[in-house]
Amino acid sequence: MAPESKPKATGGKAKAGAPAADGEKKALQTRSAKAGLQFPVGRIHRYLKNRTSNNVRIGAKAAVYTSAILEYLTAEVLELAGNASKDLRVKRITPRHLQLAIRGDEELDSLVRATIAGGGVLPHIHKNLIVKNAAVPNKKTKGAPTPQAA
Repeated sequence: MAPESKPKATGGKAKAGAPAADGEKKALQTRSAKAGLQFPVGRIHRYLKNRTSNNVRIGAKAAVYTSAILEYLTAEVLELAGNASKDLRVKRITPRHLQLAIRGDEELDSLVRATIAGGGVLPHIHKNLIVKNAAVPNKKTKGAPTPQAA
């Protein structure tokens, strides 16, 4: 039996893209996966860099933070819109459900001041337009409407 040769340990950091000490390449992990997010951190970092003037540097944490905020807000809106669609007994979220979700939540309503195309308006009837029943039904008639004299 030949003695097993152990890989030689090198000191310091390995260069980026260089194979690991044991000869196998380390699996690449996205910044989104490292942060535990679904939104693309790298793409948002690129957008942040493109939107700045005078080539201002954008830190790596800024993209992670922005991605986390966008993901949280999206999840919040989609949860409320999903609840609205369930209440209406449909399986697909439409712009109407988004409108009902955003306008129904006080904080989201103050945040999103845009018009949602195809969202409609919130159902509301002014209190002065509601007709009050002047005649209370009798117990004998059991809620039957009273005949109106013509």
